[in-house]
Amino acid sequence: MSKSKIICMSVSLVAGLLFGMGMIISDMVNPTKVIGFLNITGNWDPSLAFVMGGALAVFTPIYHFVIKKRARAVNGDKLSWASNTKIDGTLISGSLIFGAGWGLAGFCPGPAITSIAGGSNIILAFILSMIVGIILAKQYQQGRLPLPFVGYRKNICAIYTKINN
Repeated sequence: MSKSKIICMSVSLVAGLLFGMGMIISDMVNPTKVIGFLNITGNWDPSLAFVMGGALAVFTPIYHFVIKKRARAVNGDKLSWASNTKIDGTLISGSLIFGAGWGLAGFCPGPAITSIAGGSNIILAFILSMIVGIILAKQYQQGRLPLPFVGYRKNICAIYTKINN
């Protein structure tokens, strides 16, 4: 195994351990806690805002003083900014679908995966459903499956290239 691969796996292992431990210790893996945080019109529980604020307080200086200055990731891949910053129907639809799943279940993907260790059948069903959702989303991205209100995804780059060539 190459030195680069060992470094990448070590960084991934440490980051995953820190992330998982942080979610469990802060109780972000508890759907009741998450739904209490999302319930801003009822019995709102603002404690997870402090968890997110604490995470940003640690991440922000590391990002600006370490990550942003790097041209390459730890594994050697080139770091680059996202090229699509447009707010369009696809982004809005995806956000609404993600938000509906998060609100209904009280989980988002990271805490759900962390919660597998608890052995709950409900969490297993959620993760299996999430995998099906990922497969369906990939089909949509490839133009094979329509979404309500958005229809089929069109490859704008391919259309733009054909028009301008």
